[in-house]
Amino acid sequence: MVVKKTFRLTKEGITELKQELDSLISERGEIAESIRTAREFGDLAENSEYQSARAAQEKNESRISEIEHILQNVELIKAPKGSAKIQLGSKVTLKADDGSKKIFQIVGTVEADPLNGKISDESPIGRELIGKQENDEVEINTALEKSIYRIVELA
Repeated sequence: MVVKKTFRLTKEGITELKQELDSLISERGEIAESIRTAREFGDLAENSEYQSARAAQEKNESRISEIEHILQNVELIKAPKGSAKIQLGSKVTLKADDGSKKIFQIVGTVEADPLNGKISDESPIGRELIGKQENDEVEINTALEKSIYRIVELA
């Protein structure tokens, strides 16, 4: 029995993937042209321009295939409405004792982008937050620090 993997994404994440797919598809012509041009340089076995263009084509086609697979098996994460507990799609504001704040959105692994506040539900911080509610304290452990935060807002 084959188990179908679903990819959980927000509406914004789906839109970003579709835009990336359109961009990659539009690059096909440029890549094909660079392959054609590189072929004119002679012996393909020793032609680094040709090999480089073919590698770019393989990378591009691989990413197109990957995105198409994700979009065919996507499950939309809807922003939770009125839930008192943190779940997939929740936006969470944490506050430390020193007054510093961190804002995270809990997303699926494909959409995770920690530098922009989007953390995976499968990450250590995501796992720590799932199921918690406002005013709960959470311990966030990173390579650099171990901090206690209070959940001050849940959206």
